[in-house]
Amino acid sequence: MLELTGVIPAIPFFSFVLLAVFGPRMARRAVSVIGVGSIAASAIVSGIVTAAFISTPPAGWSYHEVIWQWMSVSGFQADIGFYLDALSVVMVLVITFVAFLIHLYSTEYMEGDEGYSRFFAYMNLFVASMVTLVLADNLLLLYLGWEGVGLCSYLLIGFWYTDPVNGRAARKAFIVTRVGDTSMVIGLFLIFHRLGTLNIQDLMNRATLQWPVGAAVAVAAAALLLGGAVGKSAQLPLQTWLPDAMAGPTPTSALIHAATMVTAGVYLIARTHVLFSLAPPVMLAVAVIGAATLLLAGCSALTQHDIKRVLAYSTISQIGYMFLALGVGAWSAAIFHFMTHAFFKALLFLAAGAVIQAQHEEHNIFKMGGLRRMIPITFWAFLIGGCALAGLPLITAGFYSKGMILWGSWSSPQGGPVLWIAGLVGVMLTSLYIFRVIFVAFFGEAQIAVEHPPRLAKNLPMVVLSALSISAGWLNLPPYLGNKLWLNDLLYTALPKVAEKQVGWITEDWSEGIITAAFVLGLVLAYELYLKHRGATRPLSDNALGRAIHELWYADWGFDFVYDKLLVTPVVWFAQVDKRDFIDKFYDGLAALSRACYRALSATESGRMRWYAASIVGGTVVFIFIVLVL
Repeated sequence: MLELTGVIPAIPFFSFVLLAVFGPRMARRAVSVIGVGSIAASAIVSGIVTAAFISTPPAGWSYHEVIWQWMSVSGFQADIGFYLDALSVVMVLVITFVAFLIHLYSTEYMEGDEGYSRFFAYMNLFVASMVTLVLADNLLLLYLGWEGVGLCSYLLIGFWYTDPVNGRAARKAFIVTRVGDTSMVIGLFLIFHRLGTLNIQDLMNRATLQWPVGAAVAVAAAALLLGGAVGKSAQLPLQTWLPDAMAGPTPTSALIHAATMVTAGVYLIARTHVLFSLAPPVMLAVAVIGAATLLLAGCSALTQHDIKRVLAYSTISQIGYMFLALGVGAWSAAIFHFMTHAFFKALLFLAAGAVIQAQHEEHNIFKMGGLRRMIPITFWAFLIGGCALAGLPLITAGFYSKGMILWGSWSSPQGGPVLWIAGLVGVMLTSLYIFRVIFVAFFGEAQIAVEHPPRLAKNLPMVVLSALSISAGWLNLPPYLGNKLWLNDLLYTALPKVAEKQVGWITEDWSEGIITAAFVLGLVLAYELYLKHRGATRPLSDNALGRAIHELWYADWGFDFVYDKLLVTPVVWFAQVDKRDFIDKFYDGLAALSRACYRALSATESGRMRWYAASIVGGTVVFIFIVLVL
């Protein structure tokens, strides 16, 4: 059954072509069947392959399949080949299954949109590109999928392109992520120049043999790949594109945040973990970037009033947790959190989309209220997703995955108290900002009547994701619950175990207990500020300093302002000054010379045959003279 691996990306690629070519002339039911059915088929094949991989593991716990030779030039060879191991198995299964639920939800969410077939064509291409990225056996094919998800994010963020705001958001996402992609491309050139291959397994073996730990070339290669990961996963300092990406349809946001795009950077670092292990300074940078991002994004989420922008900053923060885990060598913990995050973040976005449509496209949580009674299924879905995001102890999946990350950040040789405390503060912030949304939007008095309550196509994915947001945590249970690390045991066949050092007085059980206290603190603060005393909707606005902090956090800590002044404004100024582009002067000169030659030659067109004949004879004599003399 492992031979079916190549079918997983092939199905959505085929459906994309079908919808792109024939979709506008198809009935909407046919578009739904093709768009959703193709992802369902891909998810089923992923399940079959996963079952075969686990029940009858291939030799070395890896399976390699070459479909065809892509290119072979001067000793460089790249194949269309797929590499299946525990890491890619988990990633592909989560991606396809979550994407199927999002596609099913989209049939109801997008039912009245005139771009219905175009939407599903883009979404299918998005899934196909992400699966290609994850299964690629070489970095060039991975980069093809990498750029594929970048293209699809541009197309889907700007899906409603008649609104200039959406177009600007799409361009911003495309341009900001190009900064990271440029870094990644340079890294690929460096890796091939030094190691002679882009095959992922070969280059990691050669790097281990040729590069000592801390070698300058290893640090440079890992740092360049990190640049790509930072851009694609919206981490500091390239996180500014993701909040604006909320301009696209909500199912698009769910797909970007839960199963594609922003998790690509996490996968890249995990897949090339050997290169990062050879570069300790870069590993430290990954951990610091993750810790700083989760704190800054958590603070920004606390000040947003748009329900989708709160979730966008939440994603930036949770990806920060994954980077923190990767940076301290807790590889399996990062992937565990990727999986749980995919479930509860998809759930939160789908529930948010149901809220927005039910509230006449209103996004402001302070204009909502009382929704728990009007759309109860959506309320319970959002509540479960919020509890999983915040890490409700013992019940939700987020508690187990986040606890594993924080324990790794304390006990790993690359970790320490500072990183652990940063993660702990992040837990409190997460609990505070997500329960702020829940208390404000779903409790209190209703302000807007419900117009379009969700039906089956919306409710069913939310119910399934709610169950997964709870049960997925059982795949890795901490010591006090039996230390049953089923997912970790599988991932350890592809990723190294996190090393542990002497950890002092804090044990894993104590760490979980302190995390619980942080969760409760955030919940109590949210209750006091936004439910018990609902008038205090902006606690930071009571004085000038508080208002300044609020505005700073609301504006993403001023990153957009700095980039605008340092990068955008000078370019716009130069364009205004140089409206008559000096480079055009050269081409204008060529055009003027061409016109002068035309006028000179046209003057010879007199119509007198004797002058024509004399000119031909004269020219022939000159030509013969040149040949004979020279």
